[in-house]
Amino acid sequence: MDGSANNPATGKSARPRGRPKVSSDEDKRAQIVDAARKIFVEYGYAGTTTALVARVCNVSKQTLYKLFTSKEDLFTAVVIAHRKMMLDLPRPEEENLSISEVLQAIFMTDIDEAEDDERAAFIQLVMRESGQFPELREVLHNEGMIKSRQMLADWLSSQQERGRLSIDDTESGARMLMDMIFGGMGPPEGRSKAWPDRQARRLHLQRCLTIFARGVGAK
Repeated sequence: MDGSANNPATGKSARPRGRPKVSSDEDKRAQIVDAARKIFVEYGYAGTTTALVARVCNVSKQTLYKLFTSKEDLFTAVVIAHRKMMLDLPRPEEENLSISEVLQAIFMTDIDEAEDDERAAFIQLVMRESGQFPELREVLHNEGMIKSRQMLADWLSSQQERGRLSIDDTESGARMLMDMIFGGMGPPEGRSKAWPDRQARRLHLQRCLTIFARGVGAK
């Protein structure tokens, strides 16, 4: 029977089956956030407009405002996405790598050069412009550093509950790790001067994490 036959109940042709090939709001949102991060880095916060983001992303301003209520809302979404570029959390619940190995994965010590340059460029933007825009400082504090540190502390607590390490203050431990690793990376704008090469930096960070793991009695 021809699939295009009329529906006897309505007298109308049956619609072809299958989902329309239209990206979901979540997909569109993710694509816009990724593009917006690059636009913010290139033009700065002040120089970035919603009209520019809409044009680069090939969407209407109406669509953009449906997904993000303002430029600040869009920047907040970029910060949240960037958090995943800084710490690979959460982790699988029953992950059985050694604590040192998981910490290396969390801090992405073996991240490739292009990704490392991308995350460093965004950090440079943040450092350069957060002093000019008080609203950015609040977003960065609440959605960046504080949230990242809490997620890391929660992971340390989960490993303590599993008996894989022993630490008397997981929030202090998370702060210690972030200070040690992000401080050890060197300033985003001058890492080439802080380290002779990427390999030397990577080995240093891995050594830091190994020493921390030993210090908390990691099994």
